[in-house]
Amino acid sequence: MAEITYAQAINQALREEMLNDSKVFCMGEDIALHGGIFGATRGLFKEFGAERVRNTPISEAGFIGTAVGAAVTGMRPVAELMYIDFTAVCMDQIVNQAAKLRYMFGGKAKVPIVIRTQGGGGRGNAAQHSQSLEAWFVHIPGIKVVMPATPYDAKGLLKSAIRDDDPVLFIEHKILYSVKGDVPEGEYLIPLGKADIKRPGKDVTVIATSLMVHRALSAAEKLAKEGIDVEVIDPRTLKPLDIETIVSSVKKTNRVVIVHEAHKTGGVGAEIATRIMEEAFDYLDAPIKRVAGMDVPIPYNMELEKICIPQEEDIIDAIKSVL
Repeated sequence: MAEITYAQAINQALREEMLNDSKVFCMGEDIALHGGIFGATRGLFKEFGAERVRNTPISEAGFIGTAVGAAVTGMRPVAELMYIDFTAVCMDQIVNQAAKLRYMFGGKAKVPIVIRTQGGGGRGNAAQHSQSLEAWFVHIPGIKVVMPATPYDAKGLLKSAIRDDDPVLFIEHKILYSVKGDVPEGEYLIPLGKADIKRPGKDVTVIATSLMVHRALSAAEKLAKEGIDVEVIDPRTLKPLDIETIVSSVKKTNRVVIVHEAHKTGGVGAEIATRIMEEAFDYLDAPIKRVAGMDVPIPYNMELEKICIPQEEDIIDAIKSVL
């Protein structure tokens, strides 16, 4: 094991897969010499050159469309969108092309494209650079949605995503890039669609995504001092969703809190809650509680931003409310 940052884990995954398969290449705005806005591609241009680490114009529709074309014709592009907010500029390329081409061609065309993008708030980047839009894409058949919370998960899941023959939206939280964690020095893969129990417990199940996993774990440690034993589950992949692991936990704890940073209305928490109701209703001893972002644009002011995004105290209050 080596302790590295989340950004370094992403970088390692990209480098290893580029060494493993000459068809893998990276593209995006300022990813070459600059190494990307968050440094995740730093050093790759020097090692692999301009053919495989390609700077693109500031045209998300253009270079995502190019990546889709490259994938259909046999390459494995990893395209970086600086912020998930910018998916709004290239929705046709993602939703109507990448997600549907394999189906439209009767399975004869594969679309092995990974779109790496950065989501979430916490840096005062304001309403157009701080959104959590994963629910948009969970709704679309044909595209997989991954949200790793740790360096270990980020590397293992990205390697699996690059090797997958279907489009994958790979969402990295901008606050997590500097977070450190243990990562194996040898090669490993984490299968898409497999949740991880980050902390076992018996009193309540907390299902959290991305940055909220860390806040849920911190909340669980504080509550343990009060005799409350919290199980924290990270789905890691929102589509496909590992509902079996979640339901198994619910049958044990009988109480559920779902935590995500995205707006509450229409968020993935609603889908997860419904699946639990459909498959484990008889095991619930309390209503499911959601902790989510407010239904407002994310403010630029840092103090206002904190109010709009779930904090550790909000998770603690929600857990206590279902006990």
